[in-house]
Amino acid sequence: MDNNLSESLPERTFQYQSSLPSLPVPLLETSLSKYLDAVHPFASEEEFKATADIVSKFQAGVGKELHQKLLQRARMKRNWLEEWWLDAAYLEVRIPSQLNVNFAGPGPYLEHCWPPEEGTQLQRASITIWHTLQYWNLIRTERLHPQKAGKIPLDMDQFRMLFCTCKVPGVKKDTIRNYFKTESEGPCPSHLVVICRGRIFTFDAVCDGQILTPPELLRQLSYVKECCEGEPEGDGVAALTSEERTRWAQAREYLINIDPHNNTILEIIQSSLFVISLDETKPYSTPENYTNLTLEALTGNPTIRWGDKSYNSLAFADGTFGSTCDHAPYDAMVLVSMCWYLDQQIKVTAGKWKGSDAVRAIPRPEELVFTVDEKVQSDITHAKRQYHESVSQPGSCYETAMTRKFYHGRTETMRPCTQEAVNWYKAMVDPTTGVTNDINDVLVSKVHNWLT
Repeated sequence: MDNNLSESLPERTFQYQSSLPSLPVPLLETSLSKYLDAVHPFASEEEFKATADIVSKFQAGVGKELHQKLLQRARMKRNWLEEWWLDAAYLEVRIPSQLNVNFAGPGPYLEHCWPPEEGTQLQRASITIWHTLQYWNLIRTERLHPQKAGKIPLDMDQFRMLFCTCKVPGVKKDTIRNYFKTESEGPCPSHLVVICRGRIFTFDAVCDGQILTPPELLRQLSYVKECCEGEPEGDGVAALTSEERTRWAQAREYLINIDPHNNTILEIIQSSLFVISLDETKPYSTPENYTNLTLEALTGNPTIRWGDKSYNSLAFADGTFGSTCDHAPYDAMVLVSMCWYLDQQIKVTAGKWKGSDAVRAIPRPEELVFTVDEKVQSDITHAKRQYHESVSQPGSCYETAMTRKFYHGRTETMRPCTQEAVNWYKAMVDPTTGVTNDINDVLVSKVHNWLT
């Protein structure tokens, strides 16, 4: 997928949106056939026959009626699935988002061209933040190439959700608040939020119409770090975002009720470009092994991540980077595209700033201090406790396919455990086949773990 910036600018980021085809409704027969294919590897012969009978009755009965309703809905909506998918997969889910819904991991992937060094956390962070802000500006000015599969344009709407976006909890259903605007649409928030040792700060990433330079960003990050070093940790209100969704919604409402200024702070966080988490851990990774970094990104300190933000950039103490992102507004390939861009830019410059070291007279970061009472502190303690209890449990995952060839297309779930895969596995473990070399043993072990 082409993600480069063209010198002649023949295409604008969102120019194909209006011409993308509507999401089609698959044939009922095709959907049911694929369903049976997905069930087959997990069912006994008796179970599969019973399932096939149920499917046959459904196809001849209520299935026809429901399919017609889908077709009718598709005639009225360019993407008949969009609202249902967003609600059922993300907004109505009540389990904690941060460990169960968010996607997280390493990135940008810089170790191969810009090895991390002790004591360079803030300097390296200032470089990656600057390049991230350049990417925001490409989207805002619609100069980011629309991605394509071959010559077919892909939906780019999710790129509007990468910045200035936050999920807000509700008692029964969450909502997404997106503050991003392109340059032609009007003003767009340009402030950043930095969280360090449970304390929250903000500053504008733009001064006099110009994005802050790496030296200027470094000064801002250094100020935050200096404020926090040697001082007690903050209240850690961010940990509330890791709570069960209804509990978080109720805690948030209480937070607003005890002091209206708390709502102002929430609005600043929600509308910010993204959150920068200054993490004190040292996961270290290499291009061959991102295990520790991935684990820290997925399960790290909840008091320095705002779990509902569309993008939390994690700057670790050893100079490595990770991220955790709310999944509701967009899918992981959007972040992968940005990380690829950052990689390319940093590779070209070897991670060095070639511009001026001058620092303009920009306002220092402002600390955002919530008003809290004993109940809020109790809520934070509960959130941290349940979070740390949950991180020891296995993570959930699935394999996805892309539907971005269609208007507002996102993902579909793949069923990689096919009957053919099961047959192959059975043949591999069958001693009568005579295949017993070491490589086979490794493959069998991996497939066995996958299937079980």
